[in-house]
Formats: sequence, structure tokens, C-alpha cells
Amino acid sequence: MKAIRYYIPAIVWLFFILVMCTLPGKDIPHEGWMERIHMDKIVHFGLFGGMVFFLCLGVYWHKGRFSATTLFMFVVFAALYGLSIEYIQKYMTVDRSFDMTDAAADALGAIAGVWIFRLFRRWFLKPRTNNAVE
Repeated sequence: MKAIRYYIPAIVWLFFILVMCTLPGKDIPHEGWMERIHMDKIVHFGLFGGMVFFLCLGVYWHKGRFSATTLFMFVVFAALYGLSIEYIQKYMTVDRSFDMTDAAADALGAIAGVWIFRLFRRWFLKPRTNNAVE
């Protein structure tokens, strides 16, 4: 049970994503310039990139290493979580709808989260073992 402490940032981030993505449509800003630059896609990209980043950080803190399979599973999990949220938006929220391009932004953000974590680890974290994925 002590291991959960390593994953608290990822768990909090998962709930943050759920709350932000299920807000009623009227509570989301709808400025013209934001729609022109597809701000909602940028937000989805960042949210799901952050999720994978925090999951990777939790594994790093807990075990000091992880495999490419673990990274792949984090990306798959994040993509499926994003797709699930799109269905939640379609069927369980007010003034929200299913958007496959949001799900694509989620998946791309998840992939970017792996790369961001790898850079973060290389630049800011001391190596803990030779078995870490490079």
C-alpha cells in the first residue's frame, strides 16, 4: 500500500482530467480566437501528455526503471481513457459531445508524454539503474 504514494500525482491528474472534460459546455470559454487555433485540441494534448508523464514519474520513483512495454501500456491506457471520456461527454454531460479529433489529440498527447518524460529524466533526474529504458 505504500507504493501508492508514488502515483498520487498521476491519480490526482486522472481525476482532474475527468472533472475538466465533464464540465457543462456552458462553463467552457468559447472565444473566436481560441476556436481558430483549436485550443481545445491543445488542451487535450496537454492533459493526456501530463497523464502519461505522471504515470512514468510514478514508476520511476517506485521502481527506478521500466520497460518499453510499460510505456506502450501507458499510451494505450491514456488513449482508451480519452476515448472513454468522449463517450461520457456524449451520453452523460450537458452540452458536450463526442469528438474523435479530441480522442486523437489525447492519443498524440499520450505519446508526447513519453518523450517529455524521457527528456525530463535525462535532464533532471539522476540515473537510478542501468536497466532503465533509454
